[in-house]
Amino acid sequence: MTTSSVQFGKVAVLMGGQSAERDVSLMSGAGVLAALRSRGVDAHAFDPAQQGMHELRSQGFSRCFIALHGRYGEDGTVQGALELLGIPYTGAGVLASSMAIDKVMTKRIWIAEGLSTPRHVLLQRGQSNSEQLLSLPRELGLPLIVKPVREGSSLGVTKVTDASQVQAAVQAAAAMDADIMCEQFISGDEVTCAVLGAGDSARALPVIHIVAPEGQYDYQNKYFTDSTQYRVPCDLPAGEEEAIQALVLKAYKVLGCRGWGRLDVMIDAATRKPYLLEINTAPGMTSHSLVPMAAKAVGISYEELCVSLLASASLDYPARQAQEANA
Repeated sequence: MTTSSVQFGKVAVLMGGQSAERDVSLMSGAGVLAALRSRGVDAHAFDPAQQGMHELRSQGFSRCFIALHGRYGEDGTVQGALELLGIPYTGAGVLASSMAIDKVMTKRIWIAEGLSTPRHVLLQRGQSNSEQLLSLPRELGLPLIVKPVREGSSLGVTKVTDASQVQAAVQAAAAMDADIMCEQFISGDEVTCAVLGAGDSARALPVIHIVAPEGQYDYQNKYFTDSTQYRVPCDLPAGEEEAIQALVLKAYKVLGCRGWGRLDVMIDAATRKPYLLEINTAPGMTSHSLVPMAAKAVGISYEELCVSLLASASLDYPARQAQEANA
């Protein structure tokens, strides 16, 4: 038994789940599982869609690596279950997770903190009329983006270039979520920046400049093609990387995140002003994923990243775990 095995005990890699991002989660989980095992960690796959969460305790797991994406994994629900079970887990806690998965709630917090994010309009499924839809291009301009409020991996996202496309785009998003966000489109450079740690010890990894075919960084181009370019070190003008890192660090901290996260940003081509789009609190760990890519740029291997994240696993209420251990 290695030192890592002793330190972490029996570890569950939570993967799969019930969200629309199940397939991506299975890919992330498989990579994390292999990496932890390669470092001597007693890690096991655990799919909450196939096993009850209570089985984590009955099977003797002492720590969880959350490789779930989207609903029932990245939204505070699994985190809450693990809090009740007293099993430390990777990533953001219950409140931060539930806020961060909601793109509109996230925007409200960022706006309140004076952080830049594109203008938006919230619609609810079945409650928007034709007059509201017609007003969107006037209010947000064209092109505009329509997306489900609580989905990731660009699922259900449509770039609307003509007013006649708005209704179909809203219907596509409404098929995935009761709440739909229509957002101002920022034309310019698309970048992403990962953050590791918590509080004052949190640090931003190198910014990655994403150059997708025809500017479409969609589900297919994220996971299943090799035509998207990821430029790291990024090729941004002097000073911009540092400014974006400072912006995402603040955006991460004001949401109360811990462990890790990845924030997506658009840089306006005309003004070079960065705009926060959204945050992922359980980022992908697939062969195409960006956090491992950014970590590699500063000399952190995929395996080292996984072990470090596992070491950061914690609880919102650690006192309870200590009380139960001493009982």
